[in-house]
Amino acid sequence: MEIAIVLVAIAVTVLAFTAVSERYDLPAPLVLVVVGVAAAYVPGVPVVHLEPEVVLLGLLPPLLYSAAVTTSLVDFNANRRPILLLSVGLVAFTTVGVAAVVRLVIPELSWPLALAIGAVVAPPDAVAATAIGRRIGLPRRVVTILEGESLLNDASALVALRTAVAAISGTVAAWEVGSDFALAAGGGVAVGLLTFVVVGFLRKKVTDPLLDTAISLVIPFAAYILAEEIHASGVVAVVVAGLALGHVAPVLQSAQSRIAERINWRTIAYVLENTVFLLIGLQADWLFSEVGESEFGVATVAGACAAALVAVVLLRLLWVFAAKALLLRPGPDPVTGEIASWRYSFLIGWAGMRGVVTLAAAFTVPADIEHREVLLIVAFTVVAGTLLGQGLTLPWMARRLRVPSPDPHDDALARATLLQQAAKAGLHRLDELADDCDDPHHVRSLIVQRIEQRNFAAWERLGTTAGEESPSDLYSRWRGDMIEAERRRVLEIRSTGSVPSEIVSEVLAMLDVEESMLDAADAARADLRTTSRVQRGDGCEHLATTPLLDPPDEPSCAACLVEGTRWVALRMCLSCGEVGCCDSSPSRHATAHFRESQHPVMRSVEPDEDWRWCYVHHQTG
Repeated sequence: MEIAIVLVAIAVTVLAFTAVSERYDLPAPLVLVVVGVAAAYVPGVPVVHLEPEVVLLGLLPPLLYSAAVTTSLVDFNANRRPILLLSVGLVAFTTVGVAAVVRLVIPELSWPLALAIGAVVAPPDAVAATAIGRRIGLPRRVVTILEGESLLNDASALVALRTAVAAISGTVAAWEVGSDFALAAGGGVAVGLLTFVVVGFLRKKVTDPLLDTAISLVIPFAAYILAEEIHASGVVAVVVAGLALGHVAPVLQSAQSRIAERINWRTIAYVLENTVFLLIGLQADWLFSEVGESEFGVATVAGACAAALVAVVLLRLLWVFAAKALLLRPGPDPVTGEIASWRYSFLIGWAGMRGVVTLAAAFTVPADIEHREVLLIVAFTVVAGTLLGQGLTLPWMARRLRVPSPDPHDDALARATLLQQAAKAGLHRLDELADDCDDPHHVRSLIVQRIEQRNFAAWERLGTTAGEESPSDLYSRWRGDMIEAERRRVLEIRSTGSVPSEIVSEVLAMLDVEESMLDAADAARADLRTTSRVQRGDGCEHLATTPLLDPPDEPSCAACLVEGTRWVALRMCLSCGEVGCCDSSPSRHATAHFRESQHPVMRSVEPDEDWRWCYVHHQTG
């Protein structure tokens, strides 16, 4: 019962302080670490020892899988060179560098133990950097590299740690180190691919979303345990399986299965990620108590901790800038068109927060090894120091360096363009279906209307209707109020007992699904930037040969003025200069002009918008 009370108390604390952090826009990982440290010294709070098996088997596989399954395999592959340089090269560099620094402070430490300390503190956390990076809006390229690094560096660090621990009790040849790493990496990849093949075969046969989601809960643990049983890397196995399954999920799984799995793993990751940081803080009391028992004295151990903390920060920055030409490929970014500067490298170097894997790896060192207390306290100091020091200053650094975050305007334009291209393919298939059979109920027109409504909502999120409610927002608000009234009526009928409860549940579920599909007003609309940087249209000769002309000083849709209707946004033909209203407007005069004239390219003439659109190829530029 006591254990159950502790677990419930931990869960309640995590959820409460996470909610407070979000309410006041504070980084939850850092807040929970501080809360954990403070709670460790509160009388009556039980001592919590973070056992390595709990972390390496209970926490690490699901955290890695939840991150890997949502990571783009395309982006991961595009950045594989910097990811490997950081997850393998930097881990080795940090391991040796920290070992040398610690031995300068405490020469009595053996080289194997010093290397074990270096391996323990080498890998940045799989959660902290990307969680904080997304929260403050770091460039996507930086976040992708940090996320990819954190998915693989644990494997490199754990191999280095096993080698160092083996060397403490004996000798280890160089060829053994190489073979261990090859087995860990190659075996992990093989197990991950085997897991992918087996699960892929099962998912072709499984159509029940509940069963499919249940299978996904087993995947990370099965891949990890199988890999570790053959002395391969469970970390690599889980990451490979997650990346591959996430990439093919749209093909293998049904829509219901994907939605259920996505929600489940987001919930699991949300709880585990935040619990991890509270557990880190709760180790403070008993770890610091062991320092007083060290034969080196508190001052010497404190000096080693400070030296190791400074070393992991400086070594990472040194490695990143030394390998800058390889970390970030030269030339402009394919999406933003910007050339990555030294600021990107500095942020990658500064976002090296350590986390729970560092502590878990430290606890795997056998208790009978001499001076183990030094390793444990150095590990805790580096974790707490990087989380609080780099974690708290990373947002300030990003602001001071003026590194551009992802532009919501560009995202809205890319989203609208992608939906438009998808709709074009869907409508082509609809025409084929309509040609094969009669349509006495005019179903085709109803489908077209719904597709257009979805696409119009995406275009309206560009901010062209700032200051007034867009048609899609108005639709969402009205329909949302209607659904609420419908739900109240259903609940009133349920209370009478005149309708079976199963029928009531089905109707309520239908209303819930429709409500979730509404295109609600974009909460970040006010933060949209006013300058579009998206350059698209590869392969479109119309965009390539049509220059961007300046709009008139006071544009207006002449046809709307004649009809007495009101437009939502304005577009200008770049062939003849005629201005017409957008497709969200009642009369859609810009599109009507294209159909009459076949002039292919128009531009937005809304304030501070300069994007173009090719009607023929459905591409922006």
